[in-house]
Amino acid sequence: MTDSARAAAPAATLDIEVGSAQDPYNREHQIFPELSDEQLARAKGYGTEESPEAGTYLFERGERGVDFFICLEGAIEIIETSEEGEEVVTVHGPSQFTGELDLFNDRKILVDGRVREGTRVLRIKRADFPVFSSTETDIGETIMRAFILRRTAFLVHDQAGAVLAGPANDGDTLRITRFLRRNGYPLRVVDTDDPEQAEPFFADHPTARDKVPVLIHAGNDCLVNPSNHQVANALGLTEELDPDHVYDVAVVGAGPAGLAAATYAASEGLDTVVIEQEAPGGQAGTSSKIENYLGFPTGISGQALAGRAWIQAQKFGARFAISRAIVDLDCDERPYKLQLECGQRIVARSVIVASGARYQRLSLDNYERYEGQGIHYAATAIESRLCHGREVIVVGGGNSAGQAAVFLSRHASHVHVLVRSKTLAASMSDYLVRRIDSSSRITLHTETEIVELHGDPTLDRVTWHDKASGEDETRDIANIFVMIGAAPNSDWLDGCLELDGKGFVKTGEDCAGNVTSSPYATSRPGIYAVGDVRSGSVKRVASGVGEGSVVIQTVHGYLAGLDD
Repeated sequence: MTDSARAAAPAATLDIEVGSAQDPYNREHQIFPELSDEQLARAKGYGTEESPEAGTYLFERGERGVDFFICLEGAIEIIETSEEGEEVVTVHGPSQFTGELDLFNDRKILVDGRVREGTRVLRIKRADFPVFSSTETDIGETIMRAFILRRTAFLVHDQAGAVLAGPANDGDTLRITRFLRRNGYPLRVVDTDDPEQAEPFFADHPTARDKVPVLIHAGNDCLVNPSNHQVANALGLTEELDPDHVYDVAVVGAGPAGLAAATYAASEGLDTVVIEQEAPGGQAGTSSKIENYLGFPTGISGQALAGRAWIQAQKFGARFAISRAIVDLDCDERPYKLQLECGQRIVARSVIVASGARYQRLSLDNYERYEGQGIHYAATAIESRLCHGREVIVVGGGNSAGQAAVFLSRHASHVHVLVRSKTLAASMSDYLVRRIDSSSRITLHTETEIVELHGDPTLDRVTWHDKASGEDETRDIANIFVMIGAAPNSDWLDGCLELDGKGFVKTGEDCAGNVTSSPYATSRPGIYAVGDVRSGSVKRVASGVGEGSVVIQTVHGYLAGLDD
């Protein structure tokens, strides 16, 4: 893998060890590059030179939309402020520049920037930065690589982020951890069940002892068991959107199809906003490794692939409303109005429905009680830590289940794959079937289903039934990975678009039953459906990306018709 490829996936940093060759701080010439004299001369055409007094803050943590600075003389200190106080993360000298990934969006920034004595800087206004970085392509590539590595370094070293304290196996602790990790936000997790970690934390935060899980951010601000929506608001993960602004296209969902649609729409000049309830990647973002996606012969995690696409869409100007669930689409007048659960409204001339699908639940007593505390719908590095040296169960016969089983077999003592069918051949790719068959740490149980869950307060035993033998078996298993079926995320569309009997969006016909010019057109003009939520779609990452990119041509035609 090339250096630029390694630098392109900040969401996948949990596998990078501090001090290793992959540690971004060991790649100083890329994370803190120096621009050449010729590049500096070109950059000066986009900004203004300033000589601020020593101690002046160019930007402070929590601000949005800060400017981009190049140090011409002197030095700029990059400072992390936490409950321990102030720490200088790095110092930018002459020909080096400030910033990280938040310069491509409108999130709250994570660090302060303060000048030393005798400093002269080139300030490029935020509004001019996208033009500068895209026009001066060689400089833009250097900036992009550095920004990605800087965010990756924050993630690897738990810098400039928040602190989450709670029991490692607690459902809410895991929920908040997953939410922030998947959104590329730096996080240090304190396991309050581990005295060596807990006591120093509670010594600094004595009032938090009986309130875990708690999230500490921006110094000492404390949130007690916050919802994902509250976390996003407190940390500034979502962008502030103008409710009266009319976008060319609103993309609902940031899975592979939605990210592809956003990237192509924004790159072709369409004013684009993406609405995502959880985090970029959708269901595919929870996949530990995708090995049959074109161009990645050694495979790539769903989270890493989503992280690259998310950065790419922002680079072209797409806006993201993260942790903003959509509750209603007003189809009766145009431009369309999308209502979010937070009370926010988004107005758009066209809509791309890419809200995807979710795994179905098992029909078992006490099932909801164990969700997040033994029952999981993702198999990533976060969940693998719970399984070290223990037996686990994967329920499902599709590719996601196969990928999870292979991944977890590297961490668990043994993986039991349970499927209702007699074989995996019809539902899983052959390369995964062969790996499961050949692994000594994976056992496939066909015609088998879970019948009972045990444990208080968390899951600790599971009983399954083998229909072929008629026998039940109970084992000491505390983690189940459920990856069965696909239920469309289309409740918010009921009464607006034509859905099939299972709730997937019907495409290719208008409300009168006439064949449309696009296979992705829904029963309403200007509204399109792509990816897993679309009726008849192929439930694969590559097909979702293809549909998301292809549909933009049709959107262009529709918008041109409105303009005419």
